[in-house]
Amino acid sequence: MVDPTQNTAEKPISRTVEEITKEAQRIEESACLTSKAHFIASQAWQMFHYVLGLPMLFIASVLGATAYAVLDKDNHYAGILSLILALLSALMTFLNPNEKAGNHLNAGNSYGSLENEVRIFRTIECWQNELEAILTQRIKGFSDKRCQLNASSPKVPWLSYVCAKIGIWLGEASYKVDGKK
Repeated sequence: MVDPTQNTAEKPISRTVEEITKEAQRIEESACLTSKAHFIASQAWQMFHYVLGLPMLFIASVLGATAYAVLDKDNHYAGILSLILALLSALMTFLNPNEKAGNHLNAGNSYGSLENEVRIFRTIECWQNELEAILTQRIKGFSDKRCQLNASSPKVPWLSYVCAKIGIWLGEASYKVDGKK
């Protein structure tokens, strides 16, 4: 398709380059959404780590003080607090929210890196008169990298995905320079 605003000195885009840039936009959009969703999941797991860890710290402190204060008395509060502490400790060990937060953060950074690489490819490198075969190989490489990230990254919780979509819709992933054209 010929662009009527195109200068005669400009080279028309081939169908292949047009499709390569469309695929690059798809990968870029997917990477942006997935990156943001992983960051949200990381924050949620980090918060969960604190929600479990801080009460554990408090209860352990109270238990220590209670045990010391009532060494010779029958105290049911110490028993109840011990059970709560054991439950919270088991949850912390089983869920390991700090590790999950780190895994999501790493995945988010990896997807963010892919997004940046593809954006530079799409907006700069595709327009440098490279051979279509080279551009095709590059876009296949980006697609392979996305597939590898999908396979090796933790699953994004549904709510994180929804929050990421809403955040992007609200402009959280936009740059001022890209705003108005």
